[in-house]
Amino acid sequence: MNPDPEVARLAALKSYRVLDTPPEDVFDEITARAAALFDAPISLVSLVDDHRQWFKSRQGLEACSTSREVAFCAHALQLEPHGVLIVEDSAKDPRFAQNPLAIDEPFVKFYVGAVLTSDDGHNLGTLCVIDNKPRPRPDQNLVEQLKILASLVVARLE
Repeated sequence: MNPDPEVARLAALKSYRVLDTPPEDVFDEITARAAALFDAPISLVSLVDDHRQWFKSRQGLEACSTSREVAFCAHALQLEPHGVLIVEDSAKDPRFAQNPLAIDEPFVKFYVGAVLTSDDGHNLGTLCVIDNKPRPRPDQNLVEQLKILASLVVARLE
């Protein structure tokens, strides 16, 4: 009998023993590079457990976690491995138009999250960039560069 995919995903995430650990320069360098690449004010390495998204690294955001139920990154977990969730304008996206993170601080309007997929195929979270202004869809080259940075996050976790 196959285990529940979410149970397996959470077990994979916990096996890394990274949740609630101190910041590390290697992850901070990756989020800084992602923010610069997109000229975005916020970039995060977000790991999604059963009740929250927790930020292993964050640029431009004070909070170290948010509840999973409002996490944009939690929506990205449903994508195929190594997928990318793009939200050009949260106010025009029915999934996020009433989201507290979109209508209040930090006013997430634009979001691009590259899924962090483990070597065994579990989506753990995202490397994401966020802006408080809507933006057009980024070009595919930029998206591919974010995916490369996301693969560096996973390589470091592995």
